[in-house]
Amino acid sequence: MPLTSQPIDTSIYATITAAIRSEASRLFTAAEVVAIIGYAAARRVGSAQPVIITDAAAAETLIFTEACVNNLAVYLTKAKKEIPKKGKIGIIVKGCDLKALVGLMGESQLKREDLYLIGIPCAGVLASAVQPATTLTTETIASKCCECDVHLPLGCDFVPSVTLPPGPQMESRYSEEIARLEALTPAERWAYWKEQFAKCIKCYACRQICPFCFCEQCLCDRNKPQMVETTPRPAGNTAWHIVRAMHLAGRCAGCAECERVCPMDIPLNLLNRKMAKELKELYDYEAGFEINDKGPLTMFTEKDDQSFIK
Repeated sequence: MPLTSQPIDTSIYATITAAIRSEASRLFTAAEVVAIIGYAAARRVGSAQPVIITDAAAAETLIFTEACVNNLAVYLTKAKKEIPKKGKIGIIVKGCDLKALVGLMGESQLKREDLYLIGIPCAGVLASAVQPATTLTTETIASKCCECDVHLPLGCDFVPSVTLPPGPQMESRYSEEIARLEALTPAERWAYWKEQFAKCIKCYACRQICPFCFCEQCLCDRNKPQMVETTPRPAGNTAWHIVRAMHLAGRCAGCAECERVCPMDIPLNLLNRKMAKELKELYDYEAGFEINDKGPLTMFTEKDDQSFIK
């Protein structure tokens, strides 16, 4: 991460906005989609919010700016039971959002033929703590963007014809923090995470925002038998976050929505990135690049490490 703040060129976002509006209008006119999930301006100046439009007239409300932080993939899983099967759904996706869709397709939650993907060449979005209308810089950019390797989504049905301008070099903030934690003793690491988990109020905002938390009843909500204590106490908090991290291992797309919405500022994506690092080192596997029926933790191959077998 540079010591001094440097601006990030987002001038192409106006061109992208014009392109997605034009494509959305075309899609509705040609009756290729029944709805499009995208972004629109919110009440506060410079802010954005998710929106679902169903006709060409509403296409002019679509935008893409540095404030478009939400992973829209969650709207395809949380409401899929209520969505009538009338036709294709269009959805605007950044690279990290596309990874989530790829994972959901691999888990048979979505079908590629049911979707029209509008890919966004993305130079980055604002961190959640930054006030809207703030200029995107190496200081105000979301941490997830510092390690992004999919600024240009591939395999989409439509991508605006723009060229991303070269940006400043940025080091992964998560990698730096993971390295710091790995240098600690096991007791020190355990103390760090106990302190973080103790802040949890069990609001489950992390679960609600995650595209991969699509179960109709969460295991952690069951009380006959009770798997995880539901009250915000240390034992239950720790169990909840460890269970959730393991559940996302090999699946998490790195969108960092869980960390963004956490009211207690628990570094949830740091834990997810640590799990992703382990999966890469142990199985040479990264989530979100290919549609796979099974991840490395749900299947066995002869190449897997068997040193634990005595």
